[in-house]
Order: sequence, then C-alpha cells, then structure tokens
Amino acid sequence: MLIKVEAIVREEKFEDVKEALHTIQVNGITVSQVMGCGAQRGYTTVVRGSEIDVTLQPKIKFEIVVSSEEWEEKVIQTIQKAAYTGEIGDGKIFSYEIRSALKIRTKETGYDALQSQDH
Repeated sequence: MLIKVEAIVREEKFEDVKEALHTIQVNGITVSQVMGCGAQRGYTTVVRGSEIDVTLQPKIKFEIVVSSEEWEEKVIQTIQKAAYTGEIGDGKIFSYEIRSALKIRTKETGYDALQSQDH
C-alpha cells in the first residue's frame, strides 16, 4: 500500500520540517509555496494609506509518499512536532491511499517506483 502525506505549514517552519524529515531518513519530498486560509482568516494591513484585508496566507506544502501505515504515522508525528507553534495557522496534515505510482524513466510501479536507487 502506498500512502501520500500532505502537510500545509507556516512558511517560517519550512526548514524545521525539512530537517526533521531528513532526521528520520525521509528523502523523497515535494515542496510547494501555496496560499490558503482557515480559522486564521487572514489579517488587515495598511497599504499606501488604505486598509486592505489579506485573506490568503502564504504557506508551505510538503508532499511525501510512504510505503506503510507505520511510516505514515512516523511522518505525521514528525511534521506535527516540527511545525507546531500552538497558534492559529499552524496548518493541517492529510493522508490518503494512492491507487498507483509509476516511475517515468524505468516504468517501475508501486513500491519500486518510490525507490531512488538506479537500476
């Protein structure tokens, strides 16, 4: 079974989460800069003398594919610990099963598609 873990975290927690994942030997990650809002709902700022409502906050999205529920739990716990501030806007973590995976270069599928060694 392949499982994808997605985490949306504060921008300032990027290095903490990346290093924490590296510490548990998670090497295959995809990272994106994203915008979003939740309970935090943005803030009001003044730009050129006018009040502006900023509803979308810059966030970092981590995507990690793992090969077992054990690794899923390990990755989720690691991200939660590294991304935690205790304030609104810390983010969310989602996980779900992947139906298929294919390594484009070698045409390997499933678990084999996740492996980074050259064959």
